[in-house]
Amino acid sequence: MILTGRPTPLGASWDGEGVNFALYSSAAQGVELCLYDASRRETARHWLPDQYDGVWHGYLPRCRPGQRYGYRVHGRYAPEEGLRCNPAKLLIDPYARQLSGGFSWNPAVFDFDPTNGDAELRINTRDSAPYVPLGVVRADSEPVRPGPRIPWSETIIYETNLRGFTMAHPCVPELQRGRFAGMRNKDVLAYIKSLGISAIELLPVHAFIDEQHLHDKGLRNFWGYNSISFFAPEPRFGNTDPVAEFREMVNAVHDAGLELILDVVFNHTGESGGVGPSLSFRGIDNLAYYRTPGDAPGEYINDSGCGNTLDADHPRVRELVIDSLRYWAGDMGVDGFRFDLATILGRSGDGYNPQHALLTEIETDPALERVKLIAEPWDPGPGGYQLGRFPGRWAEWNDRYRDTVRRFWRGDEGIAGELASRLHGSSDLFEHSGRRPHASINFVTSHDGFTLSDLVSFEHRHNQANGEDNRDGHAHNFSSNCGVEGESDDPVILYTRRRRRLNMLATLLFSQGTPMLLAGDEFGNSQDGNNNAYAQDNPVGWLDWSGVEKDSEFHAAVRGMIQVRRRCALLRQARYRHGEEDKESGWPNLQWLGPCGTTLAGDDWANLRAKAAVFAATSRAGFRAVAILINGSPKAVTYTLPGVPLESGWTLEFTSGEARAVSSDKFTWELGESSIACLCLAWGDMPGSATTD
Repeated sequence: MILTGRPTPLGASWDGEGVNFALYSSAAQGVELCLYDASRRETARHWLPDQYDGVWHGYLPRCRPGQRYGYRVHGRYAPEEGLRCNPAKLLIDPYARQLSGGFSWNPAVFDFDPTNGDAELRINTRDSAPYVPLGVVRADSEPVRPGPRIPWSETIIYETNLRGFTMAHPCVPELQRGRFAGMRNKDVLAYIKSLGISAIELLPVHAFIDEQHLHDKGLRNFWGYNSISFFAPEPRFGNTDPVAEFREMVNAVHDAGLELILDVVFNHTGESGGVGPSLSFRGIDNLAYYRTPGDAPGEYINDSGCGNTLDADHPRVRELVIDSLRYWAGDMGVDGFRFDLATILGRSGDGYNPQHALLTEIETDPALERVKLIAEPWDPGPGGYQLGRFPGRWAEWNDRYRDTVRRFWRGDEGIAGELASRLHGSSDLFEHSGRRPHASINFVTSHDGFTLSDLVSFEHRHNQANGEDNRDGHAHNFSSNCGVEGESDDPVILYTRRRRRLNMLATLLFSQGTPMLLAGDEFGNSQDGNNNAYAQDNPVGWLDWSGVEKDSEFHAAVRGMIQVRRRCALLRQARYRHGEEDKESGWPNLQWLGPCGTTLAGDDWANLRAKAAVFAATSRAGFRAVAILINGSPKAVTYTLPGVPLESGWTLEFTSGEARAVSSDKFTWELGESSIACLCLAWGDMPGSATTD
C-alpha cells in the first residue's frame, strides 16, 4: 500500500525503510507510479495519492534501492494548446539518479500517431514502456574525495571526449575503453598529469540519446549534446553501475591532483521539436519545461537549434538546474561546469539579461561557491552572441581569441593589432565588468571544429561521413592547408605545418587568461578534415595515440611550453596590468615594443608583424620579467630587449624556430621567420616566481 509521503525532495528518496516519490507536474490530473523488476517486467502500479503546489507524491514502505520505475501522467492531450499528457507513454523521472535500459526508436515513443499523414497530432495509444529507460532508486553514497581546488591563475584545461580519449588508448583494457573506468586508468591520468594539465573537461556525460536522423543512417551521437536526464550518467559509459563508476573516476582524478569539469547541456533536451519523442519533460509538463511562443503554445521556441529550448524563466526549471548542479558538485565531486549555449540560461522573452534569475542563482548558491563556472557565451537565438557579458564569477569561451590567433599565424592582414588584446587576456572584453584575466578561456581548437593538425592541413571541411552532404560544421575556419589539401609528404609543407602548430600553441600558453587545449593536439591527432565529428563514434573521432611516438619531439615541445607557463607566474597573472611603473625597478609592468626596443602604442604596434610584449614584476624575493617575441614575417628579425645593470641578460625558455643571442650581454636576440619565442630575465634571490597579485 502506498502512503501519502511528502512533496520534497523531488525524485525518489530512500530513508532506510522505504522510498518517497515526488514529481512536479502542474499539467497532471493524476500520476501513476509504475514499478519494474530487473527484467523490465511490470510488477505494480500505484496512483500517487497526494498533490501539493503541483508536486505529486507518495511513499512506498519496504521499497528499496535498485527498484526500477517510471511515471504515467494523466491529463489533457491537446498539442495545439501545448498540453501533451499521454498515459500510454512511460516517462523518466527528471530527478532519477540512474537509468536502466536503453532507448529504441520505435513508433510507440511518440505521444502522437507518427503514421497519421495530416498536420493534426492525434494521440498515440501504444505503450512506450519497452522502448525507454527506467529510473533506478539509489541510496546515498559516501562522499567523493575533494578535489585539489586549483586557483584560476594556475588552471590549464584539457578538453576531451571520454569515449574518444580511451577507445584506442594502448594502456586501457578492452572492457574499460569508452567508459568511466577507462578514464580513471592510472596510465591515462599519469599521461595527462605529465603534460602539466590541471583540469580535465569532459564532454557531456548526462544520459543522452542518438538523434533519429543519426539512427536512420547507422550513426551514433558521439559528443553527447542530446540529454534526456540531468542527474543520471549515460549508461553506455558504465559497465554495471555507472553512478559508482563515475564517482570512482572522480576519486582517481582527484588523487592525481587534477580537477574535473563537466560540459552540461541545460539549453534543450533530446525530446527535440513538436514531433520528437515523449520521454520525460514533454509528457510530464510541456508548458513548464519548454519555451513556447505566447500566441502559439503548441509550437516550440528553438533558440538552441535542436528543436526545443528549456524555459529558464520557469521557477521549476531553475530549481531543476540548481538541484542538478548541487548533486554533481556535492555527491559526485565535480569541480566545475562548462555550460553549453549558456546564453539561453540568461534569456527571457525580451532577450538576454546578465542579471537573469538563473544566472544569479547559479553564481550565488552556497553549495556552488567553490566550483568553476564557464559559459559558452552564444546560442543560435536572436541576440545570442554575448561574449564578455556574463556575471562576475563566470569565465567564458573566447572565440575572438581563437579566430585572432588562427588568422595572425595564417598571415591575414589587419589582424596584428587585435593580437595584443588577446595576449593581454582580452581586457577589452572582461575588465569592464570587474573580472580578471582568467575569465577569458583562451583556445585555438575545441571539440567543435578542426583539430590543430587539420587546421593547418585543410582549407575546407570534409564532413561527408556525417551524411549531411558536407553542409554541416563551420564553413569559416580561418584554416590553411599550407599548399596541399590533406596529407602530404612534401618536407617543406610538413615543416611549415609543424611550425604553425607550435606557433599557435605557444601563443595560447604564453597569453594571459586561462588556456584550454584540445586533447590530441599535443601529438598531431587528425579527424581527416572532419570539423564536426559529433556523429563519428569510430576511429575518425577516437584519438590516434600512435602520434605520441611518431612525433615525440613535438609532444615534448608542448610539454615544455606548459612547463614554462607553470614556472613563470608572469604568464598567468591574476590581475590586468596596463604599464604602471614598478617603484623598485622603475620598469613598467607591461611594455609593447617594436624590434628595435622602442615602446609602441596603438597603430604603431598593430601594424607590425614582428613585435614583443614584455611583462615585469617585483616581489620580496627579487625582480623578474618575461618577453614574448612574435615574428609573423617571412624573414628573421633582430630584437633589442630592455636592459638592466646585470652581468647576464635574457635567457631563452622556448622558441618555435631559430632563436639566438647576437650580443654578449644577451639583450639582443635574433628570431627566425614565422616564429614565437619566450625569454626570461631575473635578478635577486628568486626561489619561485614573481607575485601575480
